[in-house]
Amino acid sequence: MLKPSFSRLVLLGLLAISLVGAACGSKPPVRTSPPIQQTEPPPVAVRPTVTLQASSTFIQKGESATLSWSSTNATALVIAPSIGSVAPEGSVKVTPADSTTYTITATGPGGTADANIRITVGAPAVTPPVTTSTETIDQMFLREVKDAFFDYNKADLRPDARDALSQTAVFLRRNPNIRVTIEGHCDERGTTEYNVGLGQRRADTVKEFLVSLGISAERLSTTSFGKEKPFCNGHDETCWQENRRGHFVKQ
Repeated sequence: MLKPSFSRLVLLGLLAISLVGAACGSKPPVRTSPPIQQTEPPPVAVRPTVTLQASSTFIQKGESATLSWSSTNATALVIAPSIGSVAPEGSVKVTPADSTTYTITATGPGGTADANIRITVGAPAVTPPVTTSTETIDQMFLREVKDAFFDYNKADLRPDARDALSQTAVFLRRNPNIRVTIEGHCDERGTTEYNVGLGQRRADTVKEFLVSLGISAERLSTTSFGKEKPFCNGHDETCWQENRRGHFVKQ
């Protein structure tokens, strides 16, 4: 018969062997990689914007006007001609000797943008001398009132049209009792209905420009003849250009 102490030793030995076997049969812990961190794409650069305005788009020779501008998302701004680099927002006084188109160009990480405005310079205002001329007001009207000519299928004013209308405005300011009708005309191309609408837009553009030069809107009425009353009956660009106009008729 085994002694109790010897039995306990045998049991402890068997328990130790079981624990070692269990430890040897266990799987090693699985190592996991740290999660991959995703980086956000860099922000897309926004294209700059810029505006340019003038205190007056018509001045007499020797007078000044103030240009003002503002911009967004721009790192550099340049005004041409003659002015050069400017701040993102500001104003500057200009005294052009002749009619001038000013252009501002804004540059930034997102590209470039530009805006322009034209200042028309008229002859100095003078008091007409007392004269015994027998020239009638109708004759002066035909000599001094200038029509505005347009590009094909366009109703916006070209630089030469702005200069012509500036001369017309001088005559109308000197003769405040004269009222005029502005006729819109087109060349022969296009439908009758389309050209009536285009002629009206041209007449309205001429009126709006004269009003911006200080001529009362009450003195200016508009109508459109489309292609129905050509000034030239040829079928080439020379005649078509003659027919694309805003024409003045004294009321």
